[in-house]
Amino acid sequence: MTALAAEDFLAQLHERLGEVVLTDPAAMERYAHDEAEWAAYALPLAVVRARSTEDVRVLVELCIAHRVAIVPRGSGTGLSGGANALSGSVVLSLERMDRVLEIDQQEKLAVVQPGVINDHLREAVAERGLWYPPDPASAPWSSIGGNVATNAGGLCCVKYGVTGDYVRELEVVTGTGEVVRLGRRTAKGVGGYDLRSLLVGSEGTLGIVTEVTVRLRPARPEERTIAGYFSSITAAGEAVAATLASGVVPSALELVDRTCLEAVDAWKQMGLSTEAEMVLLGRTDTPGADGAAEAALMQRCFEESGASFVAVSADAQESEALFAARRLAYPALERLGPVLTEDVCVPVGAVPEMLARIQASAASFDVRIANIAHAGDGNLHPLLITAPGDEAERERAQEAFEVILADALDLGGTVTGEHGVGLLKRAGLGRELSAPVVAMQRAVKDALDPHGILNPGKAIV
Repeated sequence: MTALAAEDFLAQLHERLGEVVLTDPAAMERYAHDEAEWAAYALPLAVVRARSTEDVRVLVELCIAHRVAIVPRGSGTGLSGGANALSGSVVLSLERMDRVLEIDQQEKLAVVQPGVINDHLREAVAERGLWYPPDPASAPWSSIGGNVATNAGGLCCVKYGVTGDYVRELEVVTGTGEVVRLGRRTAKGVGGYDLRSLLVGSEGTLGIVTEVTVRLRPARPEERTIAGYFSSITAAGEAVAATLASGVVPSALELVDRTCLEAVDAWKQMGLSTEAEMVLLGRTDTPGADGAAEAALMQRCFEESGASFVAVSADAQESEALFAARRLAYPALERLGPVLTEDVCVPVGAVPEMLARIQASAASFDVRIANIAHAGDGNLHPLLITAPGDEAERERAQEAFEVILADALDLGGTVTGEHGVGLLKRAGLGRELSAPVVAMQRAVKDALDPHGILNPGKAIV
């Protein structure tokens, strides 16, 4: 775009949208990228902080006319570069669209704008005796729109599923500037193609979500937590496999290593560091005697897999303290230096082998790798930590990152379980998908975004 064309575009943007438009470079800087370490970004032409669906529609209309790319953004907590600005683009921030519009207790539904923070929705529905299950570790900060864009999972997804399992209906501004509704509020509905599911996980490349209707569940019973300490990463992986093979469906099964716990302790002084190399946290929310039996069975699986110590939580406060450490692991590790976050998912039977390969990559590339994982569904998050300013270590970390992707694919897995492809995983996705499938995805992109303005260069090969 020429300087004159850009000036004309910005003038129309200010005329049509007014005070929601930011063009000051210092103000735009924080909107230019998400939390993905070393993912490329540029300062955009402008940032639009939309207040309504109409603001979004007007922006799409103007961007079509001027062939300007739009990069949608929620809270900016992404870890794959999916919200990173491109040169000459407009970043569309949806953070101001943050209202819970409706909670229907009879139908067990909530209607929200995309900027609503995950935990805020959970708190709002809890007041009505309801529960919204998807709970990514970023739930205190991440938005529902961002969760939809990446089909986020979370700690309890092993039993209750991911974001897409709870999305009933979407309001979307299309790549042609129309406002449409996809899906239905009803519990069942199979007429036509499932375009709602197509939009979930599409990272803003097929349409811009401006309203989300989610299904809810009744409030659940108090959980029991089983904590096991292990001397090796592979032993903890074997305990995961044994637990799932036993027939128990835990409400969470999370793995945290000593590096993570020590980082959380140094930051928050929670007193949770242990001599164990790995801590495995299981949970059951089955009530009564059946829940007690499930907890006992998980405890036995941990012990038979070589745990040096296993305990069932005495109370909810103790249980929550352990899981709070799991949620705080990523921001705690960021205090040690730049963190490149992996997000591979493998079959649960391959978890021990994948963990061993991650450990081997750490040794081979001389890179510090901490490990947290939604171990119950095979979604592993190796965290590659580098010293600030150490360029050689950064390059080794990026090499290890690619090897971990290759190992996950070799074991029958995928390059991303919930963080999305964004920029960081496009090469890996190219290795994962066959040529005919890549062609199908491109055909869908071309059909729904005929002008090529919706988050180009992201999510697909």
